[in-house]
Amino acid sequence: MKKDKVNIGFIGLGSRGYGYLGLLLSMPDVEVLGVCDLYEDRAEAGRKLVQERKGNNPVCTLDYKELLEIEEIDAIITPSSWTAHGEICINSMLAGKYVGTEVGGATSIQQCWDIVKTSELTGMPCMMLENCCYGREEMTILNMVKQGLFGELVHAEGGYRHDLRDEVALGREKRHYRQLNYLNRNGEVYPTHEIGPIAKYLNLGRGNRMLSLTSTSSKSVGINDWIKKNKGKDYDLYEKKFALGDVVTTVIKCAHGETIVLFHDTSLPRPYSRGNLLQGTNGIWSEDKAAVSIEGITPVKNTWDHHAWQPLEELYPEYEHPLWKQYREAGVKAGHGGMDYLVIRAFITAVKNGTDTPINVYDTAAWMAITTLSEDSIAMGSMPVAIPDFTNGRWIDPKPAIKGRYCLDEVSGESMDEEW
Repeated sequence: MKKDKVNIGFIGLGSRGYGYLGLLLSMPDVEVLGVCDLYEDRAEAGRKLVQERKGNNPVCTLDYKELLEIEEIDAIITPSSWTAHGEICINSMLAGKYVGTEVGGATSIQQCWDIVKTSELTGMPCMMLENCCYGREEMTILNMVKQGLFGELVHAEGGYRHDLRDEVALGREKRHYRQLNYLNRNGEVYPTHEIGPIAKYLNLGRGNRMLSLTSTSSKSVGINDWIKKNKGKDYDLYEKKFALGDVVTTVIKCAHGETIVLFHDTSLPRPYSRGNLLQGTNGIWSEDKAAVSIEGITPVKNTWDHHAWQPLEELYPEYEHPLWKQYREAGVKAGHGGMDYLVIRAFITAVKNGTDTPINVYDTAAWMAITTLSEDSIAMGSMPVAIPDFTNGRWIDPKPAIKGRYCLDEVSGESMDEEW
């Protein structure tokens, strides 16, 4: 039965969570009945924001399980710390709630299996809120892929390349969980911004899957160097060794022969980049160049070189994804260029309609698993490790995709939700 409104419990109110909460409160078909954070001031800030925007006084707690006891709550959204996601997802589904989890890797393969088995047992969906799947450029490329413009896909790359030295070094002061992860873990700790869109290009989980990976880590000096340059010798982390390599490179092999390369690069000075690249038998896309080169489409500029780049901007009139055409006409909302709003709307629409989510529990588990598998590979000298099939063979003959505006498995102009 379709719902007119969705009641949300919100867990995790750091800077990312507070921004997400603001977007939710701008939606007329959403009510937030409860907020939670481990820090009392953050929880109270969330309560005040709900009261200011919506007029109701939500339950405000430091114990997220109190929200799971509220029968009227339909769904939980959790932008909590990476190591908390799994437990919150599992307990939310056991309480009969849809769950949307912020991005981040898993701490163990067992955790990924527990998430999958709980979803199958309860029938409750678990969606990773991977906003990059709904970026304008990524969705335009998805549209072009589904139309066959790249031919048969062969290779993809992506990364999280972002100077986070101050955020990590000052993690205690900023009350940010990255620092503890960087001090203790060495792997691809943040894989989903890149693997999410790539998974949809390569039909992972729907006729294809990841088979194995190898990961290699560079030395770890960037964060400590920043501390030495910016903090005094009395600072207790002045000589501290961080476990996470400054650049982690992960290579993935897929069932039908495609290769994927992921980069995690956040401990050295550099401009932001996700470094997306996609190659097929008919052409190539480079996000860093904001351009494509596709046989039969890209103009030939001279007779001796048929391989020129064409700005992607020139192809938007014909190939922009229908969702983004509708979105721009309605007025793009805030949040990383608009994609934050879209991924939340995708989740809310599934809850309203009682359907599975466009990023399903098998996607969520497989993308999260890359983190812990990369740690294993690095610990064993970059040995290859197998990637579990969380679908237990269902990827060979998957269920039909849930059609609609937010579908990522096929492209449709139809709308299941008129709200923006």
